[in-house]
Amino acid sequence: MFVSPAFAQSAGAASPGIAGQIIGIAPLILIFVAFYFLMIRPQQKRMRTLQNAIANAKRGDTVVTGGGLVGKVTKVEDQHLEVEIAPNVRVRVVKGTIADVTPLGGKPAND
Repeated sequence: MFVSPAFAQSAGAASPGIAGQIIGIAPLILIFVAFYFLMIRPQQKRMRTLQNAIANAKRGDTVVTGGGLVGKVTKVEDQHLEVEIAPNVRVRVVKGTIADVTPLGGKPAND
């Protein structure tokens, strides 16, 4: 015989119907929906609040840069902030590198 029995049996099998295809795709759709509500949506909300905080940063606010520098805002420009990181030491920071903004009069240290 030239054709094995396994190939001969699968040759006449009917293709699954539309219901079979939906059932096959359903787990992938459910996984995507779960990822959206558990990971993507909260991350977008966090990014939106951070962008609003950076846009509304004003003189006296405390900021943390992506590099880990902590300082107090002394001057606000369109794309930059001037941050005092030590007495009489001021640096210009690009707003896009800000990781956190604490408003003036924020939560006090736990001393």
